[in-house]
Amino acid sequence: MGEFDLVVRGGTIVTASDVFKADIGIIDGRIAVLGLDLEGQEVIEAEGKLVLPGGVDSHCHIEQLEADGSIHEETFETAGISAIAGGTTTVIPFSAQFKGEPISAHLDDYRARAARSPIDYALHQIITDPTDSVLDKEIPQLIEAGIRSLKVFLTYDPLHIDDRQFLRVLEAAKRLGATVCVHCENYDAIRWRSEDLLAEGRIEPSSHALSRPKVVEREATYRAIALAELVGQPIHIFHVSCGEVADEIARAQRRGVKVTAETCPQYLVLTAADMERPNGEGAKFMCSPSPRDAGDAEGLWAAIRAGTLDVISSDHCGYSFGGTRGKWIHGPGADFTRIPNGIPGLAARMAIVFSEGVVKGRIDLNHFVRLTATNPAKRFGLYPRKGTIAPGTDADLVIWDPEKRVTLTNSLMQHAIDYTPYEGFDVTGWPVATIASGRLVMTEGKVLATPGSGTFLKAF
Repeated sequence: MGEFDLVVRGGTIVTASDVFKADIGIIDGRIAVLGLDLEGQEVIEAEGKLVLPGGVDSHCHIEQLEADGSIHEETFETAGISAIAGGTTTVIPFSAQFKGEPISAHLDDYRARAARSPIDYALHQIITDPTDSVLDKEIPQLIEAGIRSLKVFLTYDPLHIDDRQFLRVLEAAKRLGATVCVHCENYDAIRWRSEDLLAEGRIEPSSHALSRPKVVEREATYRAIALAELVGQPIHIFHVSCGEVADEIARAQRRGVKVTAETCPQYLVLTAADMERPNGEGAKFMCSPSPRDAGDAEGLWAAIRAGTLDVISSDHCGYSFGGTRGKWIHGPGADFTRIPNGIPGLAARMAIVFSEGVVKGRIDLNHFVRLTATNPAKRFGLYPRKGTIAPGTDADLVIWDPEKRVTLTNSLMQHAIDYTPYEGFDVTGWPVATIASGRLVMTEGKVLATPGSGTFLKAF
């Protein structure tokens, strides 16, 4: 009998900085040793495969409460299954706050829902009403509980905050050592454009892109950075959609402003033209910011290679196309302002980034690991427990076949949503096994995880 609970044998290990061949010995859910010829009570053969750190998806909306009382279709259980299927072993979703309410109004309920997760998770806290009590009492309590990242929206009814409120959140975060994440789009500009489009009878999903062009995102990004620079508080910009916005971030980084940023697979492979599909099908591709034009993805890849964008998250936010709960919650033929924004992407994230990035020569293997695991773990206080492969870290691993060719389908996603925007998209590179905290939770597409087996992770 081997001295290890589990050994992953013969694979090529890839971390943020190294590529080498070794066995991995696991005891009590953690990596005990990297070596050769290890023996274990259970052995998983990985010869000819890559062994990567389990993915860390630092931006996903799961079982999230909305202001109208509705709750996102994707539960922690189904989201965890989908994440595992795609090689992700840690997620960071969002607890909501609504105007006129304290953070505590929904946090305990959300944490109870999250306890059903089959994989480990941390939490972001949305701030929509930064009252004195929220800033001086509740946020310190959040940080003590291990929730150290605050998200603010510069657009969206009823979530958006104005510049003064944003400054107050930044000031509190600086005082308390929290991270601030920002959805950057100009609230009033979008309303103004939307009103004109509706007056012209432009109600179709494709008008979503017209209502929020690049300049709307670029202006809000510049403004968010300027206000953060004024306060002296680092910020993280969510879901950058194009190179023009990345250029604003790069300019700030060059002058020493502490701003980091991410993009998402939808901005690398989808375009605004997808929202022109007939019979309402364009609604399947509506997310904010909007997917941009053909060719814009190359600007993002350039920003990724430069390090301007150093995280790729899914921004998983699923609304089913069929039925009355998802995209058509306001009725068939609802105008574009009343169709929920968001697309599912938990299971597709790593495969798309690998195929479009590594296979096509845009990035190398180490950069892939940094984007999908190491950097998000570092950014949100989970490293080195998550995001790498080393003795003492959690045994979160994905065994990756770099040559496996797969056509993405909704059934492969294993989520609760009735479609994937990546239906029919071909990728090279796919996970063949996923290990979470030393447990084999997926093999050849079959997810074995148990609901509730995930752990809440305190950020530090």
